[in-house]
Amino acid sequence: MVISIIILLWVFFAIFEKCAVRAATEGRILVLEGLEKAERNVLPVLNNLLENREMQLEDGRFLMSAERYDKLLQDHTKSELDAWKIVRVSEDFRVIALGLPVPKYAGNPLDPPLRSRFQARDVYHLPFKDHLELLYSIGSNISTERVSQLLSFATTLCSQESSTLGLPDFPLDSLSAAVQILDSFPMMSVQHIVDRLYPYNVFLGKEGRTAVKDALKRFELQDSKSHLHPRRVTKVESAHGNKPFLADVTVQIGDKEVTFQVPAGTGLLKKHPRSDTFIRTSSHNQLLAEMMQSHMVKDMCLIGGKGCGKTVIAKEFADMLGYSIEPIMLYQDMTARDLLQQRYTLPNGDTAWRPSPLVTAALEGKLVVLDGIHRINPGTLAVLQRLIHDRELTLYDGTRLLREDRYQNLKEELQISDEQLQERSIFPIHPSFRIVVLAEPPVIGSSTQQWLGPEFLTLFLFHHVRSLSKSEEIQVIKEMIPNVPSVAVEQLLSLTHRLRETNDATAQSLASSLSTRQLLRICRRLSQHPDESLYYAINKACLSRFLPNLARSALHKNLQDFGIETRPDDIKKQEEKDYTCEIKDGILKIGSVTMPIYNSTEKMKVPDVLFYENAQHMMVMEDMLKDFLLGEHLLLVGNQGVGKNKIVDRFLHLLNRPREYLQLHREMRQLVGFSDISEFRKHSDQLMQCNGCMIPSLLSSLKNENNPGFLWAAGVTKHGLVFRIRDLDTTVQSLTLQPSVKDGLIIYEDSPLVKAVKLGHILVIDEADKAPTNVTCILKTLVESGEMVLSDGRRIVANDALVEGRENTIVIHPDFRMIVLANRPGFPFLGNDFFGTLGDIFSCHAVDNPKPQSELAMLRQYGPDVPEPILQKLVAAFGELRSLADQGIINYPYSTREVVNIVKHLQKFPTEGLANVVRNVFDFDSYNNEMREILISTLHKHGIPIGAKPTNVQLAKELPLPDHKFMGYWKVDQPGNAQQKLLCPTETKKIDVKGPVYLNIQGFPLERHEARSLSFTEELAFWTLPLDEVNFVCDVTVTKEEEAENVLYVTTCNPVSLYFMNISSKSGYFVDLYDLFPRTVGNVWQPFVTVAPLGNPLKGQVVLHEEETNVVLLLDTNNGALRRLVLLPDAQESPKRMLWWSSKEEVSNYKMCREFSHKNWLVFYKEAGNRLIVLDVLEGQTHTISLPINLKSVFLVAEDRWLLVENETNQKFLLTKRAHVEAEDNEVCQLYALTEEPADMGFGLTTASELCVPHAVSSDQLSSENLSAAVGQKISSPNRIFSDEHNYATIVIGFPDLLSPSEVYSWKRNSSLSHKRASPSDPFYYGPRRKTGAAKQTNCVTLLASNQIVRILAPGDVPLKDIYPKDVTPPQAAGYLEVTDLNSKKIKYIAIPRSQSLSPYTSWLSKISDADALLAPLGKVGLVTVDMGGGVRLWETGLDSLQRSLQDWRNMIGQEDGRPVQITIQRDSGLDVSSPKHGKVDPDNMPHVGGNTWAGGTGGRDTAGLGGKGGPYRLDAGHKVYQISQAEKDAVPEEVKRAAREMGEKAFKQRLKEIQMSEYDASTYERFSGAVRRQVQSLRIILDNLQAKGKERQWLRHQAVGELDDAKIIDGLTGEKAIYKRRGELEPQPGSPQQKPKRLRLVVDVSGSMYRFNGVDGRLERSMEAVCMVMEAFENYEHKFKYDIVGHSGDGFNITLVGSDKVPKNNKQRLEILKTMHAHAQFCMSGDHTLEGTEHAIREIAKEEADEYFVIVLSDANLERYGIQPSRFAQVLTTNAQVNAFAIFIGSLGDQADRLQRTLPAGRSFIAMDTKEIPQILQQIFTSTMLSSA
Repeated sequence: MVISIIILLWVFFAIFEKCAVRAATEGRILVLEGLEKAERNVLPVLNNLLENREMQLEDGRFLMSAERYDKLLQDHTKSELDAWKIVRVSEDFRVIALGLPVPKYAGNPLDPPLRSRFQARDVYHLPFKDHLELLYSIGSNISTERVSQLLSFATTLCSQESSTLGLPDFPLDSLSAAVQILDSFPMMSVQHIVDRLYPYNVFLGKEGRTAVKDALKRFELQDSKSHLHPRRVTKVESAHGNKPFLADVTVQIGDKEVTFQVPAGTGLLKKHPRSDTFIRTSSHNQLLAEMMQSHMVKDMCLIGGKGCGKTVIAKEFADMLGYSIEPIMLYQDMTARDLLQQRYTLPNGDTAWRPSPLVTAALEGKLVVLDGIHRINPGTLAVLQRLIHDRELTLYDGTRLLREDRYQNLKEELQISDEQLQERSIFPIHPSFRIVVLAEPPVIGSSTQQWLGPEFLTLFLFHHVRSLSKSEEIQVIKEMIPNVPSVAVEQLLSLTHRLRETNDATAQSLASSLSTRQLLRICRRLSQHPDESLYYAINKACLSRFLPNLARSALHKNLQDFGIETRPDDIKKQEEKDYTCEIKDGILKIGSVTMPIYNSTEKMKVPDVLFYENAQHMMVMEDMLKDFLLGEHLLLVGNQGVGKNKIVDRFLHLLNRPREYLQLHREMRQLVGFSDISEFRKHSDQLMQCNGCMIPSLLSSLKNENNPGFLWAAGVTKHGLVFRIRDLDTTVQSLTLQPSVKDGLIIYEDSPLVKAVKLGHILVIDEADKAPTNVTCILKTLVESGEMVLSDGRRIVANDALVEGRENTIVIHPDFRMIVLANRPGFPFLGNDFFGTLGDIFSCHAVDNPKPQSELAMLRQYGPDVPEPILQKLVAAFGELRSLADQGIINYPYSTREVVNIVKHLQKFPTEGLANVVRNVFDFDSYNNEMREILISTLHKHGIPIGAKPTNVQLAKELPLPDHKFMGYWKVDQPGNAQQKLLCPTETKKIDVKGPVYLNIQGFPLERHEARSLSFTEELAFWTLPLDEVNFVCDVTVTKEEEAENVLYVTTCNPVSLYFMNISSKSGYFVDLYDLFPRTVGNVWQPFVTVAPLGNPLKGQVVLHEEETNVVLLLDTNNGALRRLVLLPDAQESPKRMLWWSSKEEVSNYKMCREFSHKNWLVFYKEAGNRLIVLDVLEGQTHTISLPINLKSVFLVAEDRWLLVENETNQKFLLTKRAHVEAEDNEVCQLYALTEEPADMGFGLTTASELCVPHAVSSDQLSSENLSAAVGQKISSPNRIFSDEHNYATIVIGFPDLLSPSEVYSWKRNSSLSHKRASPSDPFYYGPRRKTGAAKQTNCVTLLASNQIVRILAPGDVPLKDIYPKDVTPPQAAGYLEVTDLNSKKIKYIAIPRSQSLSPYTSWLSKISDADALLAPLGKVGLVTVDMGGGVRLWETGLDSLQRSLQDWRNMIGQEDGRPVQITIQRDSGLDVSSPKHGKVDPDNMPHVGGNTWAGGTGGRDTAGLGGKGGPYRLDAGHKVYQISQAEKDAVPEEVKRAAREMGEKAFKQRLKEIQMSEYDASTYERFSGAVRRQVQSLRIILDNLQAKGKERQWLRHQAVGELDDAKIIDGLTGEKAIYKRRGELEPQPGSPQQKPKRLRLVVDVSGSMYRFNGVDGRLERSMEAVCMVMEAFENYEHKFKYDIVGHSGDGFNITLVGSDKVPKNNKQRLEILKTMHAHAQFCMSGDHTLEGTEHAIREIAKEEADEYFVIVLSDANLERYGIQPSRFAQVLTTNAQVNAFAIFIGSLGDQADRLQRTLPAGRSFIAMDTKEIPQILQQIFTSTMLSSA
């Protein structure tokens, strides 16, 4: 009898050789199966054996053909031939090779030498007729017509035509199984059966599905009403007639019940269908019934998405039939050997084979669940083909497993017992044995090879496990979690099903995060914590914080649609909640969650780390504790350095839980074994003698005394030598066991995972994204089913009930838990997407950098001595850098770890400046210019003076203040008689309050920039308010609170609105008052609104006063409530309507005095009026004081003493009243006339002085020190300080408290301000001459604390000649701050930079202020100016505070860097410069200092080097640098500088000449290119990283050279050669499709409207810049991305600008394209073809073969004008699911673009009103889609 030996060519070469030799010598048939899977270098060894029947074996034997051997035997004896190791090859030896034809199927083509040694036979499908007869014989109950139709359909799908359509062959040999099912269920739908054989809906694209449906229709196999589907299993019982391992199953189909026999397990059948863990729904019932049918005839494959319940259904199926389950998790680098047998060592050191779980399951009759078949290598799977088709298997040790009936036949035929057969290693496969395979659906249209190919289709019957319907899912959730809130469940499931049903790939990817498993988790948590927000739960499950922007916006849009939003109350509650932790009476409380502390014996394994509590980390820990109490395993995902490890360690420390720690790696290797090298050498001889072992060669080099190449540690036990090899590149093996060699035996030590499982510790798996996902996938079976098989044969099981007398089981300890840490998926970490693969089996938590307040609190603890402002600057700067990283503008996500390191450094070395210390973090980016620019500008914006020198102090020039003069006295006229006693009656009334109406308060972000970034000036910070172009500022004030809480209020008057913001905040607020103060057309009324903030208890409320109409409004800025206060109901005036041509006589205005508004009372008066109205806001009353004089000005110099100025005469009066006016009507105030008596100068002369009106009077007095310093004599007295147009400052000593004469001292101006109206030299630049009428704002403030008076002057009033040198042009300024300092007796003029935009209403502006800016005091020593365009600037002018700030600023910079980088010797060389040259190259590279001969010198002349002068360029030869002084460097002659410049220009012109581009064209192109240079760079970085990810190297196993593979140690002991692994690029699978480039088509709008409105919003230029950016960024990436650019306009919809085969190669060609765009937009016909252009682009691009398709439409939002409906545009964008189409609107009139964006699908449209945004948008598009698929 000929015995065949079948060998699969995927297995190891040594075994292959062994089989071939056995077959050759014993005259058997060698069957080589799967020839196409063998690599080319494996089979040539057979060539000689096939041709000449000769072969040299590695053990020295030589196989010889029978003929030659017999000839030799004639001359020599057999013993001689045996001594020569010559072995006879039997003449009966034959080889039969089986293989698939390549190229039709995937695999390696036959090697020509091998092919020529075989005779070929094509084994085709059975002839149609024979096959039909075979099927008739099986299905006697089915009509012959249906069988014939079924076979015809199947044959059609195997034809040549169907394969050209890309359809895999139909599995013809599975038809007999299908007919068998139909035979039992003749009423059943044939289409339903076809689905099981050929699940075309799962693996075919749209075209393929249509082709199959057409074929079904053609052969009338489509479902009809008469065809039924199985509905449920009604009964399962043991088979009648006492048949072992069979069960009778009754299935309901339609109204009938059909009973049939199926194989059953070895256990008891499950009688009751109810289960605690499995809720049966109608679709589950149907699926189980279908599985029973398939189980009758064949093994099954369940295909379904993640978390849809495949594993539980398989378990339920097994329970029903009494099966024991054997779960086997499959992973990518699993070999055929891992599936069948593993080697191990026996106690005597021999190696032996151990059967795998699959083999033991086959022998014991279990149900094997192969989970993750889609991950496994197709070649590995080939080993299962014989087991599945024939139920036979040959193992590596020669053991053969036979099908039960063949085994019995063999037994009867040979008449031998089981024992005898088993001695010969022949075993029966148990008749109950079945395989169920679980897989995820293939990605349709993916460029990677599909796992569901023609070979695989023949192996199983397929069942598609669909996600549950909404009603079923609600049923499951409510039965599993009865007390879950119903509303939340309804909202949650509506959202989930919307996402699942959509065609949008982005939404579908979100749906995968909301699997049934995840929904149950969310509901479980909601039932325990019903107050928790569903919005938060969904965001947590989807890990929305780390989703690409497109996906995140799609999620939020969908959440909004279903009313799932975060409520302001929730946020408020969250912020107010106390997030602290405490341990009391053995109970841990974090936030509001409590848990008893664990009682652990292993204290040393409980982590204990330095942890500073902060609110955000405590929130994460509270969240973790909630899930921990629900029994979940946790996954923490976040950027690097956000504190994941710290949080986990602190969490476990608080719980007192011991930890096992496992860190996963990509590549790193270490050998651990001996305490020192001598210890190793002492014992290495034992290893060197290890027989057949690979270790001697490995260790021989290590015995060498001089080889320091390895690091050794730890050692020799009393039991003998332990040599442990640890491989830190994580493999499945190393995750579970760590092999060691001990006394020549391989022993396995438990990994931390196994220890944690055994002992009930917490397993912390760090860097989970670093290991290949196929490795981490084995965690899935552990978490899901609680089972795992270890490499040494032991098994982890969930509970004691599963031990069932099995040996080597480890029961999972009930306290075991896993906490996994991973970096965020995607760019720039580019790790494996652990969350995407396994996220839904864990409870996920996003860990972000702490919020600013939390981070600040934490940093204070790390750096208690670091000044608070420095910590604030760091937190703000890093916060902005992180937001830039989120937007994709920078790549590196700066984390808390970096800030903590900076703070720790500053704490340890306080003298080292912040500007220097931040370089520890940012020097990584110092060579990336674009990145560096962004970093420096961000750091400067937040006041970190990186790059500044301590000497960069640019304070304003000080001019001397003229000496003060004694001007005379102010005398209070004492009321000697009744005529002089002026009494003023007071009348009190209640205020009439109207309202409230509620106004909308809108927030806006503040881009605050610190001003002291590179130099130290008086300016502290600046930002801009978002004003309209025509609007301008009319009043500015600041609350009088403490420094930190100052609120700035700014009113504008065209239209009237109020802006307010906290000075130190990042956001401002805006209230539009346009409806209350409308501008009337044809009316010259120009409203002027002033504002007064109130104090406690009315904090946050302001009074607004319009001067012309005397309208007084009270606005509550906390809630937007606006009330009108009617002060004088009878005399309320409305503005007279005047025509613009009527006389413009001055209208007298009402004024408001707000000095004491913080005490909640204000004073109003009318210019030239005779009443004062005191408004007491708190009491709701007005007190009207009637006066005997007409008023010009009122100054509240104290609460109870006011200075009044009479209208015509400028006579001053003092009004005294009680501090608080009481409600008595007869209250009288007293008025005193003030006489200004000039000083007597002697000789009868007096100081002449006309009476003038003060511009500002202080409402408090100078301190004694400041008063004494000002007047130059020690004095202490009441005083007031004021300023007017004639004097810089005036001090009145004794006023207003003393009624005796008050002394007046003044610092006079050389000429009055009113006389300085000479026109400046450039009237256009400074604006027209100011009007003669006085401006409404005097812009003068008194700063008592710093003894200064500050006012804003127009540039024409400033002595510019004294401030700036002759050759310096004064800067363009809105005005100058004139600072009069009475302490230092100096005047300073500080320029206020000109505003970005200025309203065209210049005459209106000039009525408000003389200069284009307004001034208000800020705190005690600060100032704030707001220019008319809304530019806010903070200033510091006080001498003392400036000195303190300067010291702090210098401390921030720190000392000059003290490292000996270079020696700077300042010297004048006295030598002259000739002309630039490279210089000679010194062969010895000696340092040359000075001179002009050698290149690479330092401090010399003319030659290329460093630190010299006049050389053409820098050249570093690595020497210390001798720097010539800057003065001498500047003294290089002009012609030499010119020559150096010309060298550079010459090279540039040469380049232009090469591409034939004129200089004018070059500068034109530079205009576009320069604008997007940074964006091009960032886009190229993305593309580079994308490319790098594609080329990432992997471990290649089974290599003959490289590093030792720990999984192969035992093979090494047996003499195996291919036991190494090495890093390399993985070769593509044979037959896998070639990588195609990605295709991008840019559709740009070049219509007339682009040209027409370019002047409005620059849309055409933006479009040209975007095109320029795409052309530059994609240069040299043509193999990865093919792009083309088409335009559309009124002329047509497909105007080719750039063809994919003709991309521009240089700037000239790129400019031509830009010119074409511009010219086309200028001269084309009007009209719009956006829709047609988009539709055409999508249709055309999809015709080409590509990996992925993108169409990006750049358009203005002007669709309405052409009657194009947004819904139609939305439809066009989503016409082809394969093409990612996006619209970017770059022009919009009004809110067109916003409206349009709201109607388009989420994430498909963007608005970019600035070109800078376009690359970020492209980046979002590429990173979200390309990186996910790269």
